[in-house]
Amino acid sequence: MSEFTFNFNPLPAKKFSFLQDKETLGLFMKWSMLGRISAQTFSFDHHFLHYNREMFALDFFRDQVVVSSLKHLLPGVWVPLDKPVVSVCVEPVPCSRVSMDLFDPLYTCGILRPSGLVVKCFHELYPDYNKLRKQMLKDEDSDEYYVVGHEDRAEFLFCLFKHLYLGGELCQYEDSVNPYIRTTKQIYKELISVQKDPETKKISVVSTVLKVWGYDESGRCYPGTPKDDQTFAYMIVDPLKRHVTLFCHFYGVGNLSF
Repeated sequence: MSEFTFNFNPLPAKKFSFLQDKETLGLFMKWSMLGRISAQTFSFDHHFLHYNREMFALDFFRDQVVVSSLKHLLPGVWVPLDKPVVSVCVEPVPCSRVSMDLFDPLYTCGILRPSGLVVKCFHELYPDYNKLRKQMLKDEDSDEYYVVGHEDRAEFLFCLFKHLYLGGELCQYEDSVNPYIRTTKQIYKELISVQKDPETKKISVVSTVLKVWGYDESGRCYPGTPKDDQTFAYMIVDPLKRHVTLFCHFYGVGNLSF
């Protein structure tokens, strides 16, 4: 048993440009994610260590200040969690990238044109299907699936890109990859903390990323009861500042205006 409990306090002054600027909100609306994607930052009061990540996440979901702030989506309505969280599942997500070169292979394997346009491909049911949607993100048996290597696909940077590309229930796909790359970079830079080594000048990630699920006595309750890859919640921990950001999305039909 731990000798202490993590306590959390919201940081309402912490704002994210990707939830405010009109261009990004317009993309979220087109991708059916508007009103269903959120980020909230909290401070905490004890030193975070990787081995105590499950205790940290459980304390987070049990903290009354957090519970009063947390939201989850039920039939299009934001409501507070109404039952105590009794357990959590925590999955560490690799996060080491400090540039966008992870995506460079997409431009050399026939998935993208040099301009960023996505190459179309035939599909019996979906006339707007393309190689990125079918082969890179969905079809593990395709030759192109591991153009981005297995380890790189596990990186939070790629997970974020994948979430944005697949979007919500009524997602309208872009013809070009550029809006996805640009928005991925914008969100990643705001969520992740880095530091520069004073001697080598090398920049490295200091954040720890955890994919989390909360369970009450009835089963999974956060980030939602449907088991869909596009309903997700990540805790991004900055152990130096003692800040944690909960970044989540609830799959469904996004708002049609903002």
